[in-house]
Amino acid sequence: MKDKRQRVNDQIKISPLRVIGTDGEQLGILERDEALRVAADAGLDLVEVAPQARPPVCRVMDYGKYKYEQAKKSHKSRAKSHEVKQKEIRVRPKTEKHDLGFKIRRAREFLEDGDKVMVNMLFRGRELTHLDFAAQNMQAFVDALADVADVERGPSREGRRMILVLAPNKKKDNT
Repeated sequence: MKDKRQRVNDQIKISPLRVIGTDGEQLGILERDEALRVAADAGLDLVEVAPQARPPVCRVMDYGKYKYEQAKKSHKSRAKSHEVKQKEIRVRPKTEKHDLGFKIRRAREFLEDGDKVMVNMLFRGRELTHLDFAAQNMQAFVDALADVADVERGPSREGRRMILVLAPNKKKDNT
């Protein structure tokens, strides 16, 4: 198991070291004690950045500030990330227009949040004989959400259900 922490100052035991200064300039290959002295004179830390290299590469920097900036960067990237979830909306072939409109509005909210939507139409009894109603309702979803969604998987029948999968538009408006 690898230790991901970087060695700093007195934790660095190996000598000689390739040392990089504060401005990114090469200070050359120095003995460990001399490299620590250079870092102490600058009022900074000696941080091992490439321990696998021969000789190991160390940098003179403010380690506390470096760790703070790394934590801030990782927090920012986590905050921006969005895990795409698949939300499900269930309808029936005989769902009325008003109820269908409500479910379409709800699907729009999911799509605008960046989630996929699975429209799941369930059939009971003899409803399978009226696939035309089902196809109309599915088409109503596709037409109403065309501005915010792409059809990922068209309406397909699987046993006693018909499934339609919508994904958010890949292209964002350039305004």
